[in-house]
Parts: sequence; structure tokens; C-alpha cells
Amino acid sequence: MTATTDSGNSATATARPRSAGSLTERAEHTAARAVEHLLARQDAAGWWKGDLETNVTMDAEDLLLREFLGVRDERTTQEAARFVRSRQRADGTWATFHGGPGDLSTTIEAYVALRLAGDAPHEPHMERAAAWVREQGGVAASRVFTRIWLALFGWWRWADLPEMPPEIIWFPKWFPLNIYDFGCWARQTIVPLTVVCAKRPVRPAPFPLDELHRDAARPNPSRRMASPASWEGFFQRLDRGLHAYRRVGSRSLRRAALRSAARWIVERQENDGCWGGIQPPAVYSLIALRLLGYDLDHPVMRAGLASLDRYTVRYETAGGEDGESGAARMVEACQSPVWDTCLATIALADAGVPADHPALVKAAGWMLGEQVLRRGDWSVRKPQLPPGGWAFEFHNDSYPDTDDTAEVVLALRRVRHPDQGRVDASVRRAVRWGLGMQSRSGAWGAFDADNDSPLPNRLPFCDFGEVIDPPSADVTAHMVEMLCAEGRRADPRVRRAVTWLLAEQEASGAWFGRWGVNYVYGTGCVVPALVAAGLSPTHPAMRRAVGWLESVQNGDGGWGEDLRSYRPGHEQEWAGRGTSTASQTGWALLALLAAGERDSLAVEQGINWLTRTQREDGSWDEPHFTGTGFPWDFSINYHLYRQVFPLTALGRYLHGDGTGAATGRQEER
Repeated sequence: MTATTDSGNSATATARPRSAGSLTERAEHTAARAVEHLLARQDAAGWWKGDLETNVTMDAEDLLLREFLGVRDERTTQEAARFVRSRQRADGTWATFHGGPGDLSTTIEAYVALRLAGDAPHEPHMERAAAWVREQGGVAASRVFTRIWLALFGWWRWADLPEMPPEIIWFPKWFPLNIYDFGCWARQTIVPLTVVCAKRPVRPAPFPLDELHRDAARPNPSRRMASPASWEGFFQRLDRGLHAYRRVGSRSLRRAALRSAARWIVERQENDGCWGGIQPPAVYSLIALRLLGYDLDHPVMRAGLASLDRYTVRYETAGGEDGESGAARMVEACQSPVWDTCLATIALADAGVPADHPALVKAAGWMLGEQVLRRGDWSVRKPQLPPGGWAFEFHNDSYPDTDDTAEVVLALRRVRHPDQGRVDASVRRAVRWGLGMQSRSGAWGAFDADNDSPLPNRLPFCDFGEVIDPPSADVTAHMVEMLCAEGRRADPRVRRAVTWLLAEQEASGAWFGRWGVNYVYGTGCVVPALVAAGLSPTHPAMRRAVGWLESVQNGDGGWGEDLRSYRPGHEQEWAGRGTSTASQTGWALLALLAAGERDSLAVEQGINWLTRTQREDGSWDEPHFTGTGFPWDFSINYHLYRQVFPLTALGRYLHGDGTGAATGRQEER
């Protein structure tokens, strides 16, 4: 199956034959083809965006939303079903990442989506899926969010779900479990879900789902009560108390809380109709507002529904012996134009594209226009801090992040823009905002400062993925690298961050990667940052990192790491282990090159792998997921990663580390 907008994973693609000549000559030839490919993919407005592939729950929940609102149409349904079928595994299950194991909740949601599309329970592919679901414990064993979707249609009882009252909207920011204790993605999802769970709607189910239950009684999934002295026992009893409060609490208070939640939701709708630039909050916000009386013709609802189409990537399936032909659609969880554009700009500049090349100048102009200059949720904890960051998506003024901000600044400094004064002013705002978002530990989270309360993750309601945004090594490394490039190497705040990074190094020599898979990503981020901060390549931390990367290099010369390295109990088994991929090989090479290993055997083999596996069109194949939404629970295949990170590595192998743009700037205190 080949996407019309992103053909990076075509089954018919072939690797380019290895060129004759020295390794440097082959690297130059490979980089030149990659530059040509990447330049051709730039939008006329100046941005780049690759497809952002996750898993079929996005597609299933899109159909369930449309069914709930009464707007599901046959064309959308069949195109989604075609995509969902194409991702089913031979055992009848659906996974959350390429090559991963079957996932119960994902399989249930995919199965329901195909039932909506008319697939009958007795069809072989449906029987295999239903049998596997029952073997795993049935619907009762699925995550809370899956059972919420089923409860909307009477396939599960609302009373058997954890409570999350809308009154949480009023908790002050110092109070435990206030909404700002949650990460921004969880906050945007939980607020509308409190409305949904308070209303407990049930739309007539279009069909029964008895085949997904282990027995007709549909047992209450509540576990045995833990000791009241444990956190688990405390939160189990808290949930029981919230169920009781639902029965006896003030109705007028509940109505007022629902109105406050509605205002909070509407105030955070972006200009294009989305919420936070990501699909899940948009889905739940639309349901919540509909339950609160907003009709489908209301401007907020119209804009929200229209925004859903912008998450859609259409494919054309070729068919064949095991597949069906026709149009298919994939729903992206979000879109990554700012992230992709700054990474593409860095890759091209480091590969030797002139700093005043029209493509780079256009990209810089577009990025300058995307800087967020109004306050968002981050200002709740930082009320005195002026804005100045960048977000990940096209439209997301409420939630800029430090990771994008750092990389955009690094990209802008590689471009010779005709209005240098504008660039300088933009960067000053970004540096001020970034420094202001530092957490007390000296490190950085992505979206908020000090968003590290352990309590939200313990709620029975929050059984899927990370719901807080604590500091991470990869984000902190990008901030350190940016601040050092801006002459802040001696700033005490940067030195605190460096100390934090050194303390976070694993015994193996690697660093954990929060937003990319995993230890290869974390190490690929941290080593260049520490070198930028002044650590010598001979520093013991650098030597341990180099030793670890050399120890996990695959026999083919590349690097890869499976997402199972995030799975509790499997970290050591899978850390740095997996099929070689272009992006992960790029990350490893970036670390090794920064650590002074350009002439090492490991670098030679890695560069050889990139030159040997490049496709005829100048890109690389990468079906494996190397991006992370929530470690283990939600994985991402950024389709542009396979292009930008190999090219950056090749460029730094050929031309150095790309920091020349920062040379000569005075230290700023």
C-alpha cells in the first residue's frame, strides 16, 4: 500500500546499488540524492510534513465518533475499513506498532470499526479476532478508554467504569489532581471526558457485541481491593467515593461544573477548529459539546468537524493476492509540520546546502511566522513568563513545547535570512521562554515546567500511557544544545542541566529516550548536547556512551531498537536491539560523530549501511516505528524521520557538526 502523499514505504521500492569509490565519495553521492529528494518534498509555503502513522484506534474512533454524532457516511466508512483490514495480523489481531504483538484494546476497537463497515462476525478474519479477544479476557480486560467508547453504545455499563467528576475543573493549581497536574495531552482529553462520563449517554447500538465477551454476564472488571495503606488501595477507595458522590452530590453544582468545563473546552479551540492540533481531544470535545446542547450547525461544532478531515491521509491500495484494491484512508493522531520543517532545515544545512538557498530561506520565513506569541496553559505555572515558543503542529497556540522551540532556533541559526533583525528578535524571545520553562530539577519537560506529580498516573481512570510530562533527557539535551549555540554555555542554568544529564546516564552508558525509540534516541540526543556544552570526547560519560553504541551495532552496520525496550521487565533484553532503521542509524551516528569517532570502524559501517540501503529516489525504507507518544503504549512512525536523520548524519560526517552558524557569538549572561 502506498500513500499518495508519502510513498516512503512502498513495497515495490528497491535499495540503490552500492556505488564504487571511497566511503567519502559514496557518502557524498548518497547525501546529494537525499538532498534532492528532500528539497522536492517542500511545500510551496515553505514547510515539510511527513505522514504521522500510529495505529488503527485513530481510524476506529473516528468512525465511532461519526456514528455517535449521526454523520457517518458510507464512503468514509469503507475507506477506513480498507485501511483497518490492511493492518490486521495473521492471528487476527492488531498491533500498536509494526512487528509488535497483538494489543487487546486496539483489536477490540478495530473489530468494532469493521462491524460498522458491514464485516460479519462469521467471516474468518472477524472470527479470528473475536476468538483472540475472548482468550485475552474479553472486553472486561480492555483499557478504560476502550470501554468508554463501548459504553457510548450500550456495549458496556457506565457504572462499571472509573469516575472522573467534572468538578475537577475547579481544583486550584496547588490542589492535588488539579487539571494542570496532568500533561497537556491528558488535560485536553480528560476535561471533555469528565463531561461524557457525567452525562453517561447511550446511543442505540447498531449491533450486539456478545462475541467479544467471555460470558453474557459481562463481569465487573474491578480488581480485589488492595490494602488501604497502599496507593492502589487509596485510589480504589477514592473511586468508590466518587461513585457515591455521583448519587448524592448537588445537581446544581454538577451543572455549574459542566458549564465551566464547556467554557474551558471552547476557549481552547484553535482557529482552524481543532483542539491542541491533535485528534483525540478533538474527538472527545465534539462529543462533550454535543451532549451539552451544541447542535451540529453551531460554529464551534462545524469548525471542529471540519478539522477532522485535516487529519486524514488517503491511500490507494493496489490489491493483489492477499489484499483488496481501492481507496483507503488513514487518520493521523496529529500533524508535525513545525517539527518536520526544523529537522529538514537542519539536515539540508548540515549536508552543505547554502545558508541562503531559497528553500532554506522560505522554510525560515515560515517558521518565523509560526512562533507562538500568546499565553497558553503553560502560563498557569509560569504567569510572569512572556511567550515565545513553537508548537509541533500547524495550529496549536495553547501548547508550544520546548523541544520544537530548541530545534527551530537551531534551524533558524543555520539560515542566512534577509531580515536578520527579525530572526534575532524571534530567537531572543525563544531563549527567554525556554529558560523560563526549566523545571526545578534543572531539566526540561516538553510542554510544562515541573509537571511531575506521581498522582495522576495512579488514578484508575488513567490506565493508558503517560498522563504527566516530567523532564526527559532528550528534551533537556535539545535545550542545552540550543542554549550553548546561543552563547549560554556558562549560564548557571545550563550547567545545572548538564549536571542533571550526567546523573541520568544509565549504567550501560546510554540515556533513556522519552520521545523517540529509545536508548538509541536518548543517547543520540544527549551526546551532541554535552559536547556542545564543553565536555571533552574523552570524558568518561562520552566513552561509556560510545562503548554502548558500539556494543549494540547490528552486524549489517546499522542500528535499530524495538519498542519492547519500553516494556516493563524487557528493557535490558531489547535496549538498543532491533532491525536496523535509517532514523536510528542516523541517531547513533550523530552521537558517535559528536564524540570524535569519525574515523572509527563503527562510523564507517554505519555510513556504509546508509549508502547501501538508500532507495533509488533518494529516501530510505522504514516501516518500523521509531517515534514515541507514550512509551510502549502509543508509538509513532514519523515518515520524514527516515529522510532527515540519515541526511543529517551524512552531512556531519562530510562537513562537521553544523554549529558553525553559532561561531563568534558572544557569551550572553
